[in-house]
Amino acid sequence: MIEVHNLTKTFEKIKAVDEVSVTIKEHAVFGLIGTNGAGKSTVLRMVSGVLKPDGGTVAVDNMPVYDNVEAKKKLFFIADEPYFFANSNAQTMERYYSGVYEEFNREEFYKYLENFNLDKRRKIGTFSKGMKKQLALILGICSHTKYLLCDETFDGLDPVMRQGIKSIFAKEMEERGMTPVIASHNLRELEDICDHVGLLHKGGVLLSKDLEDMKCNIQKVQCVFTTTEDELKALNGMEIIKKEQRGSLRTFTVRGTREEVTARFATVDTVFYEVLPLSLEEIFISETEVVGYDIKKLILG
Repeated sequence: MIEVHNLTKTFEKIKAVDEVSVTIKEHAVFGLIGTNGAGKSTVLRMVSGVLKPDGGTVAVDNMPVYDNVEAKKKLFFIADEPYFFANSNAQTMERYYSGVYEEFNREEFYKYLENFNLDKRRKIGTFSKGMKKQLALILGICSHTKYLLCDETFDGLDPVMRQGIKSIFAKEMEERGMTPVIASHNLRELEDICDHVGLLHKGGVLLSKDLEDMKCNIQKVQCVFTTTEDELKALNGMEIIKKEQRGSLRTFTVRGTREEVTARFATVDTVFYEVLPLSLEEIFISETEVVGYDIKKLILG
């Protein structure tokens, strides 16, 4: 488990990270969401031990990470723009990382290179952005660290390659318990892979929740009531996060389980009603609007 407590980092007069606290559980995909400048990359660099925090603590399996070799053996950090040695090729990087990480799997590495159509002898400097990102991910996966920290993992990858990487993540999680931590500015990229999502804004954590809990405890209902009295009876005591009306059609985003909401609407007369699933985007919009933020501007542009 990775425990981040009151993490703070300032560059000159700019507070990039402001008392961030999150818990990253094992064997689950943690998504760190935020716009450019929200502090995602800085948080990952402090979690990986690249940067020293000005305040707060980072513990990896109960070990402080900064300047701690044993803790860093459990981590592999992939930056938004991966670094490779000058004039190096994939073989060069494999030799380096297999010397750093004791459990680096060379056979698996070259198999992935072949599957991804990456030439092991070609100079990395001639690779496209997407190819460099693929190589960095392969190196990270084959290092067999417990935690894989990825900054903008899928940026520069085509849709087919993104799904391929997600499938590899799922395989590694199932076979050896790898825990990916993925930072992204794109909420939609992470919807089908994350178990827990933290939302960063202006250096602080705006929201951090398990997706399953969020999905189970917030519902969208579309309905047409028979009478105004039925509407009042159905909604009385219910926590309404958002409501819309188009003619006689009412749409409510409410807090509660699907069973609770269905039971409530079953007690009144309606022309029709249905409880609809919410996307991750809709859930975040609802949750953040409650606390006064417009995630559509923060994340979705």
